[in-house]
Amino acid sequence: MRKVLIVGAGQSGLQLALGLQAKGYDVTVMSARTPEEIRNGRVMSTQCMFHDALQHERDLGINLWEADTVNVEGLGVSVAAPDGGRALDWFAELDHIAQSVDQRVKMAGWLELFEDRGGKLVIHGVMTSELDALSRLYDLVVISAGKGELVQLFDRVPERSPFTKPMRALSLAYAHGVRPRPEHPDKMAVRFNIVPGVGELFMIPAYTLSGNCDILFFEGIPGGPLDCFGDHPGPDEHFRRILDLMRQFVPWEYDRCRDAELTDAKATLAGGYPPVVRDPVGTLPGGAVVLGMADVVVANDPITGQGSNNASHCAATYLDAIVERGDRPFDAEWMHDTFERYWAYARHVTEWTNALLLPPPPHVLQILGVAGQNPAVARRFANGFTDPTDFQHWFLDPARWEKYLAEV
Repeated sequence: MRKVLIVGAGQSGLQLALGLQAKGYDVTVMSARTPEEIRNGRVMSTQCMFHDALQHERDLGINLWEADTVNVEGLGVSVAAPDGGRALDWFAELDHIAQSVDQRVKMAGWLELFEDRGGKLVIHGVMTSELDALSRLYDLVVISAGKGELVQLFDRVPERSPFTKPMRALSLAYAHGVRPRPEHPDKMAVRFNIVPGVGELFMIPAYTLSGNCDILFFEGIPGGPLDCFGDHPGPDEHFRRILDLMRQFVPWEYDRCRDAELTDAKATLAGGYPPVVRDPVGTLPGGAVVLGMADVVVANDPITGQGSNNASHCAATYLDAIVERGDRPFDAEWMHDTFERYWAYARHVTEWTNALLLPPPPHVLQILGVAGQNPAVARRFANGFTDPTDFQHWFLDPARWEKYLAEV
């Protein structure tokens, strides 16, 4: 029985651990926190998982909250006008539902499921020096902890990483009491609100510790009016600032939130990080190699909501590659090849995400405008969040957009 150590207990690491466990591998997971500490901690992210990523969880039988979680049935786009109204506003249905589960709920539950199924869980924040000795006990070591010292094992790849600083200041709150959008009150949707020159606000229906809720998520251009959380305000002040910013820049969304309140005292978060792609192979001081996955090797800005989806696809790709490897060694060449299998998908997400962080070119503005008039274009854009590889065929290239426009 081959032995695998997975350091990190997020979407990718735990999905891979549970998948390998089901295949009969001897799996150890190292987590810096217990399930209870995760549940009682601060929210860790926004997330919205679309159909293909959700299917990976269904296939493994780990979709434990699907029946309780609100279904996201569509995606809407609004563009703010200078007068405080909307220059553009449209909604399109997804071909398949999406869902968002608070990672405090999911990761705590998955850790417990992993243990219940006989997995070995070690609660310890491992350092590079400790990992050097540990690596000799396993056939494969996978690093899925996207923050901390271990990330330094993996070198930035400049040709795949055009940015060297955060491109957005991020702030969010989980809230109860947000009313549905009046334009589609019976259809829950991710709402993508664009404020030119300022940033974006996303409204994401989600499931948290206390039931269904909404995530209010601002992406602010650094140095702009949305970049105002550097003093790390307490939860009530943090929420007040978010509501004030909504009232100022997206009043149509603020109207939905007049009676909203935080889901809990740890339901706010702020920060930022530079998007980056790293080499997937890290070399320990003793010479052993380890494999990075998900955010360790491809960390995109959350403007396209693909973080958890990427993590799920990465875990599924690595699972297949590990099983296919059989008894052969997990050497550096295999690690690079395995990552490139994932990168064949993730590069499209990275290109699309990075494009949205820059001022939109004329053809993208035209796309958003046409989508408001043509449901086929709107629906294709919305369903690109499920399959971002489609954007290369029409959204990212002006000539291909012109060809598609002529067809529709």
